[in-house]
Amino acid sequence: MKLLLKPLHVVYMIYAAIVFLVIMFLIIPPIFLASFLGRIKGGNIIFYFLRFWSHTWFPAVGIMVKRIYKHDKKDKTPYIYVVNHRSYLDAALAVQVMRLPFRPLGKIEMKRIPAFGYIYRQSVVMVDRSDAKARARSVREMISVIKEGVSILIFPEGTTNETDSLLQPFHNGAFRIAIETQTPIQPVLYLDNGKRLHAKGFNLLPGRCRVVYLPPVPVTGLTMEDLPALRQQVFNIMEQELKATV
Repeated sequence: MKLLLKPLHVVYMIYAAIVFLVIMFLIIPPIFLASFLGRIKGGNIIFYFLRFWSHTWFPAVGIMVKRIYKHDKKDKTPYIYVVNHRSYLDAALAVQVMRLPFRPLGKIEMKRIPAFGYIYRQSVVMVDRSDAKARARSVREMISVIKEGVSILIFPEGTTNETDSLLQPFHNGAFRIAIETQTPIQPVLYLDNGKRLHAKGFNLLPGRCRVVYLPPVPVTGLTMEDLPALRQQVFNIMEQELKATV
């Protein structure tokens, strides 16, 4: 049976890649035009095209997205979105399910991918983890974006979690920015992305992708001395929810 299904899965993967690329090339021209409107206004417009890309591709490949809210979804407050990282699908899903406007923090290496790299440069706050000065510039850019009322999305684990642990230890960046800008943290969990497309390989599978929006964590009045406790608090909240649902 597996031998019979394998050729079908290869056809499915080729189909998924073609649909992905066709939509990508369709949205490059309007993204190019929107980029002339500036980093904030143009960037906000660009995300509507990216959302179209995601909303079209996911159902086309048989991936159904389900949102689970554990707080008031009508809240329009800018947040620092803190999200677990299990799959290469995570960024594509974020474009679809995070309230606009927002900007993700992403690795600078991704900008080198032909065609996709152009879209990436226009829509992501890039960070070069190998350069302390570059990291500082990224932090300053994120702070300026938040001051414009735009939320920030950060994967606090720093990389895709390929371990058996529910979460890897969190880095300080998201919590430092939250405290410095007094912006509340919105923990978000992707429950099924690792099953749809595992971080260790490009083996896409149709099915559901559940997104859980946990109650926001306020940071009003917190200082940098509170950072370790805040980081652990958010980690515990997300870990407990994962234990209860995964």
